[in-house]
Amino acid sequence: MGEGTKRIAENKKARFNYFVEDSVECGVVLEGTEVKSVKNANISFADSFAEIVNGEVWMRNFHISEYSFSSIFNHNPDRPKKLLLHRDQIKRLVRKVEEKGYTLIPLDVYLKGGRVKVSLGVCKGKKMFDKRDAIKARDADRELSREFKDRQRY
Repeated sequence: MGEGTKRIAENKKARFNYFVEDSVECGVVLEGTEVKSVKNANISFADSFAEIVNGEVWMRNFHISEYSFSSIFNHNPDRPKKLLLHRDQIKRLVRKVEEKGYTLIPLDVYLKGGRVKVSLGVCKGKKMFDKRDAIKARDADRELSREFKDRQRY
């Protein structure tokens, strides 16, 4: 994240279940009360994905809870959200997604200059043994950092 950005949420499950090949910053088309809910971090996108339909990128299963202080004119929490990308970026994503095994997964939701942005990753699914290797490497790094910290003390 750069200067002037505030991370709202990170999809840790996506980084565990997928290899992230590439990522693209996207704007999101939101309705009035959705923006306030996102700024309050009332979102859930662990199982969300994006798809390209008629040259437009749509995000599915991206749940934005209703804003508690609004009136009866609230938004639908589970409606598909349109992502804003340039035409050449969409064409590049179409070529990548058409390859076998690649999908579009939202990785991060953050504010940049007061606007809600989504980091969309071109991901390939991990197999079970890849996940075990990731767990093993994480545990080894944790153990190494503990040993290093203990040696620094004495």
